[in-house]
Amino acid sequence: MSTSTTTATRTIDGHVLPAAGTWEIDPGHADVSFTGRHLIVTKVRGRFTDVHGTVRVGERMTDSQVDVVIGMASVTSGSETRDDHLRSADLFDVERFPEATFRSVRTEWSGTQGVVHGELTIHGVTRQVALDASFEGQVRDPWGADRAIFSATTTVNREDFGITWNVPPEAGGLLVSKDVTITIDVETVLQPRS
Repeated sequence: MSTSTTTATRTIDGHVLPAAGTWEIDPGHADVSFTGRHLIVTKVRGRFTDVHGTVRVGERMTDSQVDVVIGMASVTSGSETRDDHLRSADLFDVERFPEATFRSVRTEWSGTQGVVHGELTIHGVTRQVALDASFEGQVRDPWGADRAIFSATTTVNREDFGITWNVPPEAGGLLVSKDVTITIDVETVLQPRS
């Protein structure tokens, strides 16, 4: 394995990767979104605007760790009525379960892509999920901060997390799909070493 390093990146076997260290998620440039289906046909998208956490990049990428907290009340889907329903006890029940969390337990990595295995807690229920993740690049912003961009995706069955509300339409099927695709795009900022 050949390695060369700068302050914010390193090149390992020809792939530019983020330097080892703690990269803090910039909440203003974090997009955690979900896509389900309405009437099993139309895609319905929503996102959360309250996202914070850290990506701790290891000397070996396989030693990296991810911790994320999402404020569930920050959900927005383009419809105030739907957002109120998402926050209600029928679905996210944000009064009882104000946060969702993801904590990695194991990382597989090759080149600029990997799989991050972890514990996703939503609605008070924790399940093992695998995120298909990638490192999208690094930039230095106009204020001198080094930023690394990561993306990830996974699909979960919302009923596995106790979110079971649904209405059967007259034509059959379900009003809201069980499977939900989660897509994550975040900018992270390299923190000074203590």
